[in-house]
Amino acid sequence: MKALLLSKIAKVEDNPLELVEVPIPKPQKGEILIKVLTCGVCHTDIDEIEGRCMPKLPIILGHQIVGKVQTIGQDAHKFKIGDRVGVAWIYSSCGKCNFCLEGRENLCENFKATGCHANGGYAEYTVVPEEYAYKIPDNFSSEEAAPLLCAGVIGYRALRLTGIKNGESLGLFGFGASAHIVIQIVKYLYPDSKVYVFTREGQTEHQELAKKLGAYWVGTTEEDSPEKLNYAIDFTPAWKPITVALRNIMSGGRLVINAIRKEDGDKATLLNLDYGRDLWLEKEIKSTANVTRRDAEEFLEIASKIPIRPKVQVYDLEDANYALKLLKDGKIEGAGVLKIS
Repeated sequence: MKALLLSKIAKVEDNPLELVEVPIPKPQKGEILIKVLTCGVCHTDIDEIEGRCMPKLPIILGHQIVGKVQTIGQDAHKFKIGDRVGVAWIYSSCGKCNFCLEGRENLCENFKATGCHANGGYAEYTVVPEEYAYKIPDNFSSEEAAPLLCAGVIGYRALRLTGIKNGESLGLFGFGASAHIVIQIVKYLYPDSKVYVFTREGQTEHQELAKKLGAYWVGTTEEDSPEKLNYAIDFTPAWKPITVALRNIMSGGRLVINAIRKEDGDKATLLNLDYGRDLWLEKEIKSTANVTRRDAEEFLEIASKIPIRPKVQVYDLEDANYALKLLKDGKIEGAGVLKIS
């Protein structure tokens, strides 16, 4: 089968993914073989390529996978051949530790991530334990469904972690794949809540998309919102939005950081926190860490009911290096998706 292989840590600009021919994997006990149709392109892929989130090398990236069940391994009974399924960031966990038993397998010490610790979807086929695959609702195309499996699922988790209630305000810092899905969830679950969107200066297409999707206010991270926010979610790889978000949330507010890693550099200088201005008066910072199966199952059901309509830009598998460079430069509006077959 064709696959894109990452063999060493490199800069995205160096076109690090190599198109190779590798054997089609065979599903083991409890696993399914998936013929990949589409796979989303995620900023975490860039973090892996550039070494901020270290993958197991060599690795086939990709953790927003949509495909059809091709072969079923021994003792696998959840799906039948031909079912359209999705695979998210969570590839497996131990199932025995306290975190797993409490339904918080995202914190399991033996958590394995798709496309990081196990081969993912930048390929024509992939295998996954059947318990970590999900039925894709029929009202989504395979291109639309791909970003739901990471951008959507982790965005849903971040939104839950804010603790928002209907009528409370929310700031979104960065308006890419995840945020443009989260605003659609907010409009459905919390229709009386105002959403404030902050983008990089000059990202006019992102700003226009935010307005189209119902943002109450749209500005840049150089600006303050016209009123204090109850909550905020930071979707960016940059440090500055943390300080800006904390400055803009009210006393007792919470900032959730929806990023697996932040950019390199002098972190203390980049963050530039002032305790009295930014953290005092019981403001909170909370990070997201991976996702659970519950997140994926709940979110896909909600997404189908809304229904969420992700904005996608589709690329061929062979163009993944190009798509990743566009993503790094903030030039993909909505979500990037690779079409495999």
